[in-house]
Amino acid sequence: MPSSVDMKPMSYTLGIESTAHTFSIGLCDDEGNPLPSTSAFVRPVKGGIHPREAADHHAENCQSLIEQLFAKHSLKSEDISAIAFSQGPGLGPCLRIGASVARTISTAWEVPLIGVNHCVAHIEIGRQECDCSDPVLLYVSGGNTQIIARLEGKYRVLGETLDIGIGNMLDKFAREQGIPFPGGPVIEKNALRWITANPNSSLDDFSLPYAVQGMDLAFSGVLTAALMMVAKGAPLDAVCWSLQEHVFAACVEVAERALAHTGKSELLLGGGVACNQKLRNMSSMMAEQRDGECFVPEKKYCIDNGSMIAVLGRLRLISGNEMNIEDSKINQYMRTDSAEITWS
Repeated sequence: MPSSVDMKPMSYTLGIESTAHTFSIGLCDDEGNPLPSTSAFVRPVKGGIHPREAADHHAENCQSLIEQLFAKHSLKSEDISAIAFSQGPGLGPCLRIGASVARTISTAWEVPLIGVNHCVAHIEIGRQECDCSDPVLLYVSGGNTQIIARLEGKYRVLGETLDIGIGNMLDKFAREQGIPFPGGPVIEKNALRWITANPNSSLDDFSLPYAVQGMDLAFSGVLTAALMMVAKGAPLDAVCWSLQEHVFAACVEVAERALAHTGKSELLLGGGVACNQKLRNMSSMMAEQRDGECFVPEKKYCIDNGSMIAVLGRLRLISGNEMNIEDSKINQYMRTDSAEITWS
């Protein structure tokens, strides 16, 4: 057995997440295991997320979050072997703060710099934590909704929202009802309260437009109809229930088509809306009916977090994707299928 003197000390990849309302610093060790992140969140009192205000929030919190993370895990700068950051997609001002912090630390500590695709980071940490090999990903977040599968060396987008992300739609509906950000958890609570008290409710009584457009999705019309239903006097809890049922069914339908098209048997959920238990239940039921399996990572890895950025950063680093400072410009419109998958 080797002595402690012969053992190689553990090193860590540090990940910086700053795509939208969350600024998060996370880690993974040199075997790819994620450690809990430290995070700060923008919670608008009125209206949605203002990109510049969110960026100011991130800049104000970056130093304290790094200090908290290092104190929590008893680390020092010498323990960090690489810096990863969200290069896109996301809100430009927010992404620039994360990228600037990453460049500064990488230069000061003389460690490699790796920019990663935020959407792909959700896939990879979910794949790793759930131990699934080749899933179709139903990616449901505030800013996006996509159905993604790995085909011919890339993550291909088989379907996506044509207007707004499902999380954004839920937040917009909630905001109009005076529900503070984030609105999704309150809508979930309201919906459960309604169906528990009214188990025989029919969607025919609270019908909304269907969001499926071929392999794509569109949520603006559903949002408008739900707002009109409340304005006409329908119980808010009932509309929350109907809204969830309609939009989640649409997402699951498109995911099922993707499973059939690709011949895959694993469905993986990712993104903040994947925390919703109703969506999890519907996805699991569909997968089981197809003799497949549905996977969902822990909620802390569904929401935006620095650890998932670190996990993908490590994968990119060991497959030879270290970048130069001049190549680290952010891309707020970065596509999921824009990069070759060079890791296993």
